[in-house]
Amino acid sequence: MNDIQRTFIGAAAAEASKASHPFPLMAACEAALESNYGLSELAREGNNLFGMKQHKHPAFGTLSLPTREFVNAEWIATTAEWVKYPDWLSCFADRLATLQRLASVYPHYAAALAAGDAESYIAQVSLTWSTDPNRGAKVLSIYQEFSGGTNASKTS
Repeated sequence: MNDIQRTFIGAAAAEASKASHPFPLMAACEAALESNYGLSELAREGNNLFGMKQHKHPAFGTLSLPTREFVNAEWIATTAEWVKYPDWLSCFADRLATLQRLASVYPHYAAALAAGDAESYIAQVSLTWSTDPNRGAKVLSIYQEFSGGTNASKTS
């Protein structure tokens, strides 16, 4: 992991903490994976670190950008409408609010929010959040590399 990646994760964890995320460091590692450490077009143009698609009732702006989705065991190219946030704090706050709002619909979100540690959080949230079947393991790898392989705690 290079210095730019470490700086991104540190800054993202600070914003996740301000948004009251229960696992700010793990949320920052999610953001690192989802946004290529803030270098994706969606992150640069829309402060969208999680690939948040536009809500039914938009509270923020919209960006239309190409993406890939894992459907029927293969990646397909498509275009999607994404949320354009004013800043990272708004992105982390909206992501957490989305997990909370949909916890009764998606049991994995409820389990993630109730998790006792960061590893359990990421395992659960990744089961529903992404179409990438390897998302949880990828985020955990970033987390372990950043934290030097130490175990997560409730504040991680």
